[in-house]
Amino acid sequence: MKLSQFKFKLPEELIAQYPSDNRDECRLMVVDSRTGTIEHKVFKEILQYFDEGDVMVFNDTKVFPARLFGNKEKTGARIEVFLLRELNAENKFWDVLVEPARKIRIGNKLYFGEDDSMVAEVIDNTTSRGRTLRFLYDGPHDEFKEALYALGETPLPDYITRPVEPEDAERYQCIFAEKEGAVVAPAAGMHFSRELLKRMEIKGVERAFLTLHSGRGNYREIDVEDLTKHRMDSEEMVVDGNLVDIVNAAKDRESKVCAVGTSVLRGIASSVCMNGHIMTYSGWTNKFIFPPYDFTVANAMLVNFPLPYSTLLMLTAAFGGYENTMKAYDVALQEDYRFGVYGDCLLIVD
Repeated sequence: MKLSQFKFKLPEELIAQYPSDNRDECRLMVVDSRTGTIEHKVFKEILQYFDEGDVMVFNDTKVFPARLFGNKEKTGARIEVFLLRELNAENKFWDVLVEPARKIRIGNKLYFGEDDSMVAEVIDNTTSRGRTLRFLYDGPHDEFKEALYALGETPLPDYITRPVEPEDAERYQCIFAEKEGAVVAPAAGMHFSRELLKRMEIKGVERAFLTLHSGRGNYREIDVEDLTKHRMDSEEMVVDGNLVDIVNAAKDRESKVCAVGTSVLRGIASSVCMNGHIMTYSGWTNKFIFPPYDFTVANAMLVNFPLPYSTLLMLTAAFGGYENTMKAYDVALQEDYRFGVYGDCLLIVD
């Protein structure tokens, strides 16, 4: 397929700048991928579409406060540093993005905090904007991480144009988030409240977790028209034996397996073996999914409404079918659904 097939005009006012007041009270569009029929619901009504023995698979990754602002030595120039991942805990090496990158060279020192309490030295160039930093901090690693994160802010996507607020630290996170490592939140999972999870349990809908640390590559612009030439950034993921047992058993009894979010759908697809079941996996995935694609495990998915040209939209269209998905988008635009990570949600059932 072509990049231009995922173009549509999205009014800025439909890009959600804040989440709904309550996690489970956003709007929910339900699309039947076989018939193309569309229903409009409130998110907390989602259990109408699931029965005892069905499984929802969540991503339990945890977002950390990845965006820092510091100053360059001597010039005092303001620098944005976006933490991607820790490379070496003992030496406090971090893989980061810097802006403006042209000002940041190997050997430069960067100072963070009102009293310049945190100092980092640039020790390598990795990409045009990528750098490796060594943080110069005397003290235990846990103490260092606490101090570093205290200086950071929630890494909201760039299309949220307002300043970060304290409430974002809680809302840009799933309530079951546990394993730190993401800089992009699993948006569909953020709609689940404790009350809704309890109702799932009472109804007998199982839940299971994989871990996929979603990175900035989810928002990276695609610069090729031919999608077969696009390369995704690699993301670390873990599929453990408990998830494998739950999902494969559900598949065997022909229950629904719902991928809660694009990261979960990618994670499941990255761990499928030749017999159509999933297997344990711990490593990295750079799997790029776009139409057409044959999904052998998940037969339902939840996703927020991704923005035009995004790999998230392409993955959604691969699952729901291109025509059905773009039709759903037309309806969403007509009905003023809210788009983006803080927006409304789409359930696609097979």
